[in-house]
Amino acid sequence: MPVLRSATAGSGEAPKQFNQPSRKGKKAWRKNVDVTEVEEGLQEVNNEIIRGGVIREKASEDLFTIDTTGDSKIPQKFPKHVKKGLKADEIINKRSAVPAVSMRKRPSDKTTDGVVPAKRQRTDWVSHKDLARLKKVADGHHENTVAVRDATFDLWDAPAQVTQDPTDFLPEKIEAKVPKSMKLKPLSLLANGKQAPAVPKPTGGYSYNPSFPEYESRLAEESTKALEAEQKRLEAEAAEAAKLEAAAKSAAEADAAEERANMSEWEEDSEWEGFQSGVEDERPSAKQPKRKTQAQRNRIKRRKEEEQLAQHKANMKARRAQEQRIKEIAAEVAEKEKEKALELAKAAEQDSDADSEIGEEKLRRRQLGKYKLPEKDLELVLPDELQESLRLLKPEGNLLKDRYRSLLLRGKVESRRHIPFKKQAKTKVTEKWTHKDFVL
Repeated sequence: MPVLRSATAGSGEAPKQFNQPSRKGKKAWRKNVDVTEVEEGLQEVNNEIIRGGVIREKASEDLFTIDTTGDSKIPQKFPKHVKKGLKADEIINKRSAVPAVSMRKRPSDKTTDGVVPAKRQRTDWVSHKDLARLKKVADGHHENTVAVRDATFDLWDAPAQVTQDPTDFLPEKIEAKVPKSMKLKPLSLLANGKQAPAVPKPTGGYSYNPSFPEYESRLAEESTKALEAEQKRLEAEAAEAAKLEAAAKSAAEADAAEERANMSEWEEDSEWEGFQSGVEDERPSAKQPKRKTQAQRNRIKRRKEEEQLAQHKANMKARRAQEQRIKEIAAEVAEKEKEKALELAKAAEQDSDADSEIGEEKLRRRQLGKYKLPEKDLELVLPDELQESLRLLKPEGNLLKDRYRSLLLRGKVESRRHIPFKKQAKTKVTEKWTHKDFVL
């Protein structure tokens, strides 16, 4: 069976009736009337207004122009010689000729509500105060003068100001701040506070073919150090053994005292305290403290105030005496500083040669870091190991260790402990029961 569909179904137009020759009677009145022609006419008029105005209302001069551009077929014949416009310009030129709505406020009517407006201060004249100020400025007397100061920073070293792109939504990268200690000099670990040389100069006793006096003195020095270290070790062991023995003895005495305390009353010759004295009913012999009276408190308060006043007077007297001797004290301090500077200069001259040589270092008590400075390797060849030939020579020491210890001694690097293996995270291995997930 064919589907019945109206002529206007699916077209998007308003429903309408058939054309009626006359609509004078009431029966011919309908709710929906065919207004297609009226809408088309209005749409056409709106299009003409957008293009520049209604054609019927325009004059002939606006509709017709004199052709002075030439033949329009020339660009088609010679397309290479004609410049082709941009598509963007073509889209922009097709815009409406109707001017945009102005955003400025329209002038209001001349009518008012009868309320008299408040008087405003005139702005087309200068007050006496401003006139006096302008005269002073003209004479060269400025109230706020700009003081010229020397620059405290390098203008060319300042970072460039980069404007942020509004389309960039990522946060700015914050650079790490340089700690203040980076600008300070490294702190030496020597007790005297002097900077140790990077490569100390060895003495003649460190040679593989030394002279006998230098070798003998160095051997005796190292032997003395070894004996002292061994003596300290033995003393520490003896002190530890004595400590353990004393602890064991005190534990035995405590056990014996506990056993005596646990003895019965008939095994111990003791007497009931207070049975024969008969003084329990009497008052204690110690004098009980009494509450101070107001007079005593006032007397103590006056004595404290007098002591404070006397101390204040003594301090002021000493201060006045020092004020009278300010010049003498300043001269004495300056003279002491000069003497101290001369002594330091002499000591530096004397120690300049001694510091560059390898010797015993006295380290400061508070060291850098958590761990102490590693001990130096004993670079000493025993008398029976001395060789006369370089072929049989056995080298001593390690340059890498020496350089590392020198960096630690000069405070360039902090002492660290060697960690051979990194601690791994604990993991637990389990077997997944996948057969439980199997469903028929």
